Amino acid sequence: MSVESTKQRDSCCSKLKLFLASMAFVFFAKAFGGAYMKSSITQIERRFDIPSSLIGVIDGSFEMGNLLVIAFVSYFGAKLHRPRLIGIGCLVMAAGCFLITLPHFLQGLYKYETSVTHSNDVNSTESILPCLSNQTVPDEDTPDLAAIADCEKAAGSSMWVYVFLGNMLRGIGETPIMPLGVSYLDDFSREENTPFYLACIHTVGILGPMFGYMMGSFLAKIYVDVGFVDLESVTINYKDSRWVGAWWLGFIVTGTIILLSSIPFWFLPKSLPKQGKEKSQSKRTEVAKAAEQDNFLPEEHQEKETPVTFQQLAKDFIPSLKRLFRNSIYTLMILTYLVAVNGFMGMITFKPKFLEQIYGQSASKAIFLIGILNLPAVALGIITGGFVLKRFKLGVVGAAKVSMGASIGSFCLLVVQVFLRCENAEVAGLTVTYQGIPDVSYNAQTLLSQCNNGCSCSMKQWDPVCAYNGITYASPCLAGCQTSTGTGREMVFHNCSCVGAIMSPGLNMSTVLGQCPRKSNCDRIFKIYMALSVVGSFISACGGTPGYIVLLRSIQKDLKALALGMQTLIVRTLGGIPPPIYFGALIDRTCLKWGTKQCGGRGACRLYDADAFRWTFMGLITGLYLLSNMMWGGLYHKIVQRQKKLALKEQAKDNGLEANGVNGHANINIAQNKDDTDKESTI
Repeated sequence: MSVESTKQRDSCCSKLKLFLASMAFVFFAKAFGGAYMKSSITQIERRFDIPSSLIGVIDGSFEMGNLLVIAFVSYFGAKLHRPRLIGIGCLVMAAGCFLITLPHFLQGLYKYETSVTHSNDVNSTESILPCLSNQTVPDEDTPDLAAIADCEKAAGSSMWVYVFLGNMLRGIGETPIMPLGVSYLDDFSREENTPFYLACIHTVGILGPMFGYMMGSFLAKIYVDVGFVDLESVTINYKDSRWVGAWWLGFIVTGTIILLSSIPFWFLPKSLPKQGKEKSQSKRTEVAKAAEQDNFLPEEHQEKETPVTFQQLAKDFIPSLKRLFRNSIYTLMILTYLVAVNGFMGMITFKPKFLEQIYGQSASKAIFLIGILNLPAVALGIITGGFVLKRFKLGVVGAAKVSMGASIGSFCLLVVQVFLRCENAEVAGLTVTYQGIPDVSYNAQTLLSQCNNGCSCSMKQWDPVCAYNGITYASPCLAGCQTSTGTGREMVFHNCSCVGAIMSPGLNMSTVLGQCPRKSNCDRIFKIYMALSVVGSFISACGGTPGYIVLLRSIQKDLKALALGMQTLIVRTLGGIPPPIYFGALIDRTCLKWGTKQCGGRGACRLYDADAFRWTFMGLITGLYLLSNMMWGGLYHKIVQRQKKLALKEQAKDNGLEANGVNGHANINIAQNKDDTDKESTI
């Protein structure tokens, strides 16, 4: 018998470990895909020539997919075969990734706006004359509404819809992983092991974003149509705001990895014996000691393995929801998470754009730094939080203290980051005048000056050139350049009259393709910003696992899967869909120079007002985190109050037992005395 029980125990443990490893892998795969999607936002925005507000809608489609099925999957899925449902979800996620890549194969080659389009032939020796003196060009600044309407209807103009639908499928497929996976693990593992297992899963999962961002950084340097065009003819590089990397290639890799992660779940059972159950048949004495750590609500329901029908489950759904949301701590915690997630989602979606526009980093470098610096700090913070819980055996109140302290600490560092700034990029007619005087303007007419008045330049065109005086001009024509030499990226423009307006005659009046680099002191400020950002990420992540444990221990056991599902539903619906949209819309308001589509419509933004961008982006994030911390204070107060009430109840119960014991002894003595008296009277 002992041999059989040992084999059974080993089999049980091996299956639980297989599930743990499978969960870690699928967390890695889904986080890999999610991070790669975030890292590709800039590339997708440029490829489809859409504003930040619309890219926010595309990014939010993942949460829209969750919204469609999360409540039903969380509630009904808890009663069904949870591992297989997770496997099905992985297949749907993989299908979504492959759908996202379709526009690349259905759309034509990428055509970026440039004033030197006809010079892309490397064998051509023709000299381009940017300044068309005494000539006329088509009036591009007067919109042709009919042409724009035709352009919008043209094949390929709405290909972003495939990305939207594919990302929504990713959201639908990801739905069962968190609520069903975590509840399955918590149901069949020891109570004291749950925090450590969750920390392990999340730590392995955080490797996914690291690799996702690193792949995004690598592919951002590879031209979108690599293998289909002669790269020597491309006049822009990966640092240019018009550059589009090979974003589609990463989704093929992502879909394949997610497909592989689904395999183990098809071989796992519907349920397992409770870990350690066979070792200890009676652990009643540990109930009082583990009351706080296990569940600080009065137990109302015992788990029973009784078959239930679909109709019974549906009938019990609304009453279960009412019971769940009567729990004030659960409700307040959801609201706190909701506010914090709003700030986090806005930050993570547009942080690469922020680093690019404020600190002059390329999109590739910005993505790489987030993946190689911030995400390892988050991973270390998550495992540290789980270790602290396990090492010091913290209860619900202790976990709440750690989580709230981490939130306040990261908020303080965030406030400092708001005031770190670099000067605006010096672009003539936009951020500085043609005489080099700082002057931010939203008026397109300021792009014209006496030095380029006779050149018949388009004010819509964005083909920046850098002069040796450190100032960027929106196009060679607007710089007043007369001639050019070279081809492709090596093209140089000469005799630029606007450059001569600042520099002394006789000095170099040439310009080269691309924007000028930022001033040297910006690199030092950027390093300070990144250091604060990394430390803040670590501190914030330390509160992740403790906060999750507070949530788990604040709900009845029979409502655990539903509670996790509803948390995911609410937080992702209101904390995942709106932030990228309203963050994007507010960021769009700080745009100084919009790109132009091939048909003349407004494309993606090329240049932002750095100060307005910084105050809008960082100010909004800081405000949301401030509100979140204030709510944490109220939440902590409620947790302490509930814990005190439970302690008083336990004390009263113990006193009642002692009183019953004393009364029992007294009754026995009275009975004995009565018996003795009766005996004496009988004698």
